[in-house]
Amino acid sequence: MVLQPSERHYGDWNHGRLGPWCSPTGSPAPLSCETGCGEGSWILVCRLLFPTQVSLLSMEEDIDTRKINNSFLRDHSYATEADIISTVEFNHTGELLATGDKGGRVVIFQREQESKNQVHRRGEYNVYSTFQSHEPEFDYLKSLEIEEKINKIRWLPQQNAAYFLLSTNDKTVKLWKVSERDKRPEGYNLKDEEGRLRDPATITTLRVPVLRPMDLMVEATPRRVFANAHTYHINSISVNSDYETYMSADDLRINLWNFEITNQSFNIVDIKPANMEELTEVITAAEFHPHHCNTFVYSSSKGTIRLCDMRASALCDRHTKFFEEPEDPSNRSFFSEIISSISDVKFSHSGRYIMTRDYLTVKVWDLNMENRPIETYQCHHDGLLQQLLQDV
Repeated sequence: MVLQPSERHYGDWNHGRLGPWCSPTGSPAPLSCETGCGEGSWILVCRLLFPTQVSLLSMEEDIDTRKINNSFLRDHSYATEADIISTVEFNHTGELLATGDKGGRVVIFQREQESKNQVHRRGEYNVYSTFQSHEPEFDYLKSLEIEEKINKIRWLPQQNAAYFLLSTNDKTVKLWKVSERDKRPEGYNLKDEEGRLRDPATITTLRVPVLRPMDLMVEATPRRVFANAHTYHINSISVNSDYETYMSADDLRINLWNFEITNQSFNIVDIKPANMEELTEVITAAEFHPHHCNTFVYSSSKGTIRLCDMRASALCDRHTKFFEEPEDPSNRSFFSEIISSISDVKFSHSGRYIMTRDYLTVKVWDLNMENRPIETYQCHHDGLLQQLLQDV
């Protein structure tokens, strides 16, 4: 996976954040979004990606190196369907990059430390830890197979030496703890060196256990499992700024969870109509405000964004603000509804702006202006829509 320099830079987004901006069809098309790792503005080129090595191309990197990296991305004859990356997420410092694939695996990359002897290696990400997050399941009541594919990953702010992240497939959200261990305890009184229990009659002296150095080992352990709360497929999760709650969103509902309670959640948005034949749109993404724990936004398949305030009511049926760009009737086509569907939404770090991703563009919205975006970036060449029309 190669992160290439962007031609344009939007300053409020320049700090180690990257959202998985996917196409509405879920295909690994080259959809991109702007991000940064504290070292400038970058664009993620989403192709067929593999959990091997991630590198950042600096502005001064030569063309030959780019050719090598690009040729590696095209050489995917050895990959399987399970190796296709479905989501990526930087942690808050940009030092770690987590990727989830269709096989239910989470691969964490760590940024290579800059050294005076190897300045050109700055920005390279090497494998830090790999673990199986989800397994395929089967819902016997509904006769449905639940895929292990990772739909979303979200990091929690680091509070100690360990890292915590949330990962989800279509139905279940899991909280993982990733920690390092370079010492092991030895000298137990009731256990021998192999961990077997000793006969108390053979213990004649009292020993004080000690810690011995060992090879560095990175462990990933599940701390919480949040299940059985979504009827439809989960498409996004977002950690609240109070760091005590998070929300998970599916096609028709958004639920609010407490990290300490795994068997109960609160429904805060429900757009399911009484008659499913009257359904006209679905929820595609949801995100908490980075500073105000009562505020969140969610996007829909109609290309609209709704800003909600949980202080107004327990069930946020009525939005506080409604963002939608008026459609030009002359540009309306057979694909208008498809290409206008928003696949992801993100707040800027200041909380003043919202960035949305639809099939063809990335748009930046100001919270104080609901009628149109302040910036629009084209992600595909102008002839793509004409090619789609010709294929019909």
